[in-house]
Amino acid sequence: MSDNQPSATPLDAKPYGMAYERKVALLSIALTLPALCVALLLIWQQPWESAARIVSMVALVVLSAWIWFRLRRAVVHPLLTLVNLLDSLRAGDYSLRSISARRGDALGEVLWEVNALSSTLREERLRVEETGALLSKVMASVEIAIFAFDDQRHLMLVNPAGERLLALRSNEALGRSALDLGLESCCDVETPATLKRAFPGGAGSFEVRRASFREGGKPHELLAISDLSRALREEERQAWQRLIRVLGHELNNSLAPIRSMAGTLAGLVAREPLPEDWREDVQGALGVIGDRAESLTRFMASYTRLARLPPPNKGKMELAPLVRRIARLEQRCPISVGPLPELTLNADADQI
Repeated sequence: MSDNQPSATPLDAKPYGMAYERKVALLSIALTLPALCVALLLIWQQPWESAARIVSMVALVVLSAWIWFRLRRAVVHPLLTLVNLLDSLRAGDYSLRSISARRGDALGEVLWEVNALSSTLREERLRVEETGALLSKVMASVEIAIFAFDDQRHLMLVNPAGERLLALRSNEALGRSALDLGLESCCDVETPATLKRAFPGGAGSFEVRRASFREGGKPHELLAISDLSRALREEERQAWQRLIRVLGHELNNSLAPIRSMAGTLAGLVAREPLPEDWREDVQGALGVIGDRAESLTRFMASYTRLARLPPPNKGKMELAPLVRRIARLEQRCPISVGPLPELTLNADADQI
């Protein structure tokens, strides 16, 4: 047998021996034939006319043939019904039911169980279809590119985020190898891993995760690629917004008194004649302006020093001294620190 020729299955195998229907017919004939022969012999020995004996014998033979036919039908017909039910199940049609299914009967019990099996398979298929529809919606909604490869690393599934990452439609990408799609390195890396890559749909930092699963007894591979650049840009934007709000609040706190004092001085010097205590008022207003300007200068200098901090030089440091030093900074109420476990952390001791 060649490799391209499919192997024989029980459905394709040729029947060996006598057919079941023929066996039933022969057995029914074998069971009734002795009695028929005896009955024919007894009829032949009766002192009847020849025509009456022949008619009686023919009628007996016809009756026996009818009994054989009904017996064969009673045995074979339910089995053919069962075959049709099982064939519909194999074809995926779970709507057929047997009306002969009933409890308390051997064959009826079999048909009853087949009907129950059909109902169970129908419910399972509906559950699988609903689960598949939910999974498809989830995969279409997530912003993570998901790819599924077979054992030859040919793409067999991709979600919309993966299509955008590859800049290809699913019908253009399915069936192509990971090497052709530029995903070979992602399939070989130890995960979870962060890579800087340039894909047709975008470049930046990506987190790669892999998982294995089996389908049809063969190993398959699931690849998930998430774009970290977008999340980092969003976090950076939020950090800038918080910084701008803090700067705006501090600038407003400092500039509002300066603006008020400037308006007061402008009204004071415009008066004719000047009041006797105008010098004291001007000096007080200038003092407030100077204090606010100095506070604003210190605030901006603090942010400047923070922006100029060098990258942290991380190293091993003990946690207990750090906790005690932080406790001493609180002057409003005494804080007692109990025994601490000997723990170390990886941090910059100077900057922390």
